[in-house]
Amino acid sequence: MEGSFSPPAREKTSNTMKHLLEAARIALGMILSGDGAVYAITLRTVLIALTSTLAASVLFIPLGCLVHFTRFKGKRAVSGFIQTMYSVPTVFVGMLVFLMLSRSGPMGSMGLLFSPAAIVMGEVLLIAPVITGLTLSALSGTREGLADTSRTLGASRGRTILLVLSEARYAVLTAVLMGFGRAVSEVGVAIMVGGNISGYTRTLTTAISLGIGKGETAESIALGIILLLVAMTVSIAVNLIQQGRVR
Repeated sequence: MEGSFSPPAREKTSNTMKHLLEAARIALGMILSGDGAVYAITLRTVLIALTSTLAASVLFIPLGCLVHFTRFKGKRAVSGFIQTMYSVPTVFVGMLVFLMLSRSGPMGSMGLLFSPAAIVMGEVLLIAPVITGLTLSALSGTREGLADTSRTLGASRGRTILLVLSEARYAVLTAVLMGFGRAVSEVGVAIMVGGNISGYTRTLTTAISLGIGKGETAESIALGIILLLVAMTVSIAVNLIQQGRVR
């Protein structure tokens, strides 16, 4: 009886494995030899993610502080909503930014659609809940009564906020790294508002998606390895920061 283990099927499986192993060998060669196209995409991806993370940090760490230090009705509901937005789909954010930047959108006249700036805008919105929510958690995890003690000693509101932020600096830095990790690995926003234009808006994730579709296995594997290394580096950095904070 012929089945999945018939000689032709085994030969096909063997050929596929040989092809993948050869592609992996070529991919490692591209990485080690400093392939220009591979590293240009990597640099572009990291720069876009860094810009997005910096902008989101400047905007949303203060927002986290504002929510934490302000007493208002519904504060718990606001915090809960921010946390539920951690996993907002990237394609949903991409759709919103696309509608804003399209010709008929409110920002269409700026001509930003299918540009690195559009990707940055999308990634800022994508990681905003992560940075805001984790900043809230970081501030909440500081020593109980620290803010009250500071005010009792005559510190201004601004100085009190800086004191609590300093106490929570490792946790806040973790929030920033988590935001960067999500920005560098997202694909929906980059495709929808960046357009995956070679040499301009193509990132690691969009290049991998395109390469697999075109059968460019070796380059896709090379980019995938680099993306994995970046993600692992962020994860290791977060763990080291957390271990240092515990000590």
